[in-house]
Amino acid sequence: MKIGIGADHRGVVLKAKIIEFLQSLGYQVIDHGTDSEVSVDYPDIGFRLACDLVERKMRFGILICYTGQGLAMTANKVRGIRAAICTRPEVAALTRAHNDANILVLPAGFVRFDKKMKETIKTFIDTKFEGGRHLRRIRLIEKYESDHQK
Repeated sequence: MKIGIGADHRGVVLKAKIIEFLQSLGYQVIDHGTDSEVSVDYPDIGFRLACDLVERKMRFGILICYTGQGLAMTANKVRGIRAAICTRPEVAALTRAHNDANILVLPAGFVRFDKKMKETIKTFIDTKFEGGRHLRRIRLIEKYESDHQK
């Protein structure tokens, strides 16, 4: 499975650790940048990863910035993206099962690369969307996106 990952300058150190972790699990990682702590504009990275995900170049995405908020807001502007900030496995499980989230957003300034983060990432990837009443709600979001796209 291919997983895209991207980070701004505040998330680049965490990104490198996550790439190594994902590769150790056998995932192919597509790195959308950045590669240094030199300041960058996070929307460029978020849009690039989100668009590639919509084009099915990978199954999931992971985005990382200091609070997670900027990249979550950016990615969610792309039709078909449901990016969610998750810092615990329980939240990741519900976000995938109920909301069919396709991008995990991590707030580098407020988390540590530890067992809990690894569990959060694995849970996000491994949890299946439940469908049912949740599918009806996803379809409402998709209809709104379709009706209001310019």
